[in-house]
Amino acid sequence: MSFFNPWMLLAGLGIALPILAHLLNRQKVRRTEWAAMQFLNKNVQVRSRQLRIRDILLLLIRCLALLLLVFALARPVWKDGGFSFMPGEARSGVVIAIDASYSMEHGEVGSSRFDRALEMVETISQEIQPGDPVSVVLLGGDDQVLIRNMAYDRERFLSALEKAQVAPVGLDLDRVPALLKELAADLEAPQAEVYFITDTQARDWRTTSASFQEALAELKLDAEVFLVPVAGDSANLAVIDLDLLSGVLRKGTTARYQATVRNYGSEPVANVEIQCRVEGVQIDSNVIPLIAAGASETVSLFVPFHNAGPTRITAELSDDLLPTDNVRRVVAVVKDRVSVLCVDGSDGDAGRLVMAALLARAGGSLDEDYVVRSVPWLSFPAENLEEVDVIVMADVPEITAEQADQLSAYVREGNGLVWFAGPNVKASEWNDRSANSESPLLPAKIGQAVNTSNNDGIGSPLDPDMPDHPVCQPLRSLPQDLFSETRFFTRLEVEPSASSFAVLSLAGSGAPILLEHSLGRGHVFQFTTSAETTWNNMALTPVFPMLTQQIVTYLAGREFEQPQVVGDSLSLSYVKQPDANDAVFDTPSGQTVTVPVREHENQFVAMLENADEVGFYDARVSVQAPSMPIAVNIDPRESDVVSLSAEELVKNVEGLGLTIAASQTELAGAIQDTRTGRSSWRQFMIAGLLLLLVESLLADWLRKRKASRAKKPAVMPENLADASNV
Repeated sequence: MSFFNPWMLLAGLGIALPILAHLLNRQKVRRTEWAAMQFLNKNVQVRSRQLRIRDILLLLIRCLALLLLVFALARPVWKDGGFSFMPGEARSGVVIAIDASYSMEHGEVGSSRFDRALEMVETISQEIQPGDPVSVVLLGGDDQVLIRNMAYDRERFLSALEKAQVAPVGLDLDRVPALLKELAADLEAPQAEVYFITDTQARDWRTTSASFQEALAELKLDAEVFLVPVAGDSANLAVIDLDLLSGVLRKGTTARYQATVRNYGSEPVANVEIQCRVEGVQIDSNVIPLIAAGASETVSLFVPFHNAGPTRITAELSDDLLPTDNVRRVVAVVKDRVSVLCVDGSDGDAGRLVMAALLARAGGSLDEDYVVRSVPWLSFPAENLEEVDVIVMADVPEITAEQADQLSAYVREGNGLVWFAGPNVKASEWNDRSANSESPLLPAKIGQAVNTSNNDGIGSPLDPDMPDHPVCQPLRSLPQDLFSETRFFTRLEVEPSASSFAVLSLAGSGAPILLEHSLGRGHVFQFTTSAETTWNNMALTPVFPMLTQQIVTYLAGREFEQPQVVGDSLSLSYVKQPDANDAVFDTPSGQTVTVPVREHENQFVAMLENADEVGFYDARVSVQAPSMPIAVNIDPRESDVVSLSAEELVKNVEGLGLTIAASQTELAGAIQDTRTGRSSWRQFMIAGLLLLLVESLLADWLRKRKASRAKKPAVMPENLADASNV
């Protein structure tokens, strides 16, 4: 036997109150001796014994009633068959945790994993007694507590469950035990039961962390823990990437996008059609003949740009069991014209090679909508940067402090800068004016030039293991022999800043060749080698035109072209303080969220924390201002919907003391088998109240009887002896 409120047993000391009252009443009796008293002693002794018996009986009833009420308030619980003769109810506090990550949506309409999870919840609810405390939480992302320590009422319970739905997020398994432990501790119940309903994805459950297992074992000390798997079919296709592969985002041109589709299932899938939509209208489609099990395939989609401005682009597949990951979204900011300015600090070779690379796919010709110019670095101060989208600085010896500030402001406004090293570069001047400030212009401090050739004079090649960066996309399509022909003989030693990112590196040494960092709304690329052929042969290989064109395409856009993932923060940045104090974000579901504009690192930023929907958000500086779409996608890691088999699951949680119930029948049986504790507080409460009622009726009857005796007329004695007897 145990007590839910053991401290209430201290109230049992209150039994002393009626005893003390009884003793005090006895002390109030005053004795008066008189001569005729001796004639009454015999009658008084008989009456006194009767009164004492009645008083003691009332006292015992009061004390027993008080003890029963105290016992009821202490909430006794009989466990493991103890005191089996005592009546009671099988009651428990319940925590129901439902996996609401988007993999739970997998399945046919009406029979998804989440639908089966709700059926399991219905089975659990049938075993909950009215008034028992219950909590319900949806796991995934920030976790949503639908019910917290509510006295069970079926109507309110079902009403809360109607709000339950899958979210486009993943599940952080390591966070689950701590949350369940917190909810179980809140329950005002003599015992607790925790139900964790999930699809037991192999990606998470096959190699659970030691901290997760320890936390789950600790939870078992506080509650009975039930693991309820709702596994399903493993077949799933997902569009995991949509990247701009080539082309300039300019009105009147066509860009080539590459969609990547992954088959997470255990069987190959044939004839997978991918549709490309622009502003909701299908403009292209392609078919992947076959995707092997566990493999990924890419397909090209061509997007014509007929109008300038932000453009919403999607790659979609259909007829799949998990619709959430069937769409990938990007935004292209299309311009009327694109202008590139090359500032040449060499004898003209660097500017000429950069122009040739940027015009390679245009047949070497210029037009009014795509302008590439090269000027000597001494002529740079006379240029109007408002008409330029990307600046390429090749082997420029130095810049003034004013020019450094001008370039910094230029990039912050959303433009791009590409910096090439070379023999004319003065490292100390560049470091003083562009790399030593709190917000440096260049991604790295410049050091001395070093030789990267081997003893035979052969330069170092690029590392083929490139990061997942849009600039690297076209290089991956090159044959290995062409890629390895690019050799670097000299480079500058650099000290990258904390905000920089190595895009290309040398094979073997890992020394950075191309670094990038963001500055305000724009980006800066820094090459540690030259644009002409004195330090490398890059300009003589296919790598150079593909790389420079991709960099310009990347820089000519805005930050909104980079798709976000659910859970990321969405931001609007301004170099100058905007007229409005608040920015506005319209969610994909049509809600409008107002966000204050704040000053941060020499710019003004409006940030929407934790985007929790997939689709296109529309951001604008005020309600009346034109909007800019931002693409938000799901994290494809949750798309691997393969579940652990029953045998694997039992093996992986062995020793943790969990009860596994994979069907409604098993679950109902497990609940009845484990719920051995019985609570008798209600019976003790009723018994105590009945005794108080009996005591009250008995005391009232005695009072009335005494009063009726007192009202009887007295008989006049005929002599003194009779008077003495009276």
